[in-house]
Amino acid sequence: MKTEFPHYPSMLDQSRAQGFTLIELLIVVAVVSILAVIAYPSYTEHIRKSRRAQAKADLVEYMQMAERFHTVNNTYVGFALPYTLSPREATAANAKYDMSIEGAATRTIKIVATPRAGSGQTADKCGTLSVNQASIKTNSQGTLDQCW
Repeated sequence: MKTEFPHYPSMLDQSRAQGFTLIELLIVVAVVSILAVIAYPSYTEHIRKSRRAQAKADLVEYMQMAERFHTVNNTYVGFALPYTLSPREATAANAKYDMSIEGAATRTIKIVATPRAGSGQTADKCGTLSVNQASIKTNSQGTLDQCW
């Protein structure tokens, strides 16, 4: 009488059924690398744009404060910014722009947002942003419609 043994998969069959091959792994790494090369510059530009938006909001807010000061005092002389950093962070390490006043005279004032060195905003396409008492908005680089 002959006994039959059940079929057991060999070790070779088991190893093929588990894991990834080196080629599959290299393809995944290549695809992820290509996506990262495309996505990272777009991401960093988006971050710069959002930081620039905060600086623009701060400029407009401070200009409104300057106008209220001028309404009460009939001069811009003596007006001071409540904060010299944008955004208003507890530490200067997180700030992206330095806010300052240029030419505070009796009838004119200009508030300027300058990108801080080492903050990543120095690579922004708009550079230094400013607004004056007549609501004329300027930037040192790029076009006005892209920056404001």
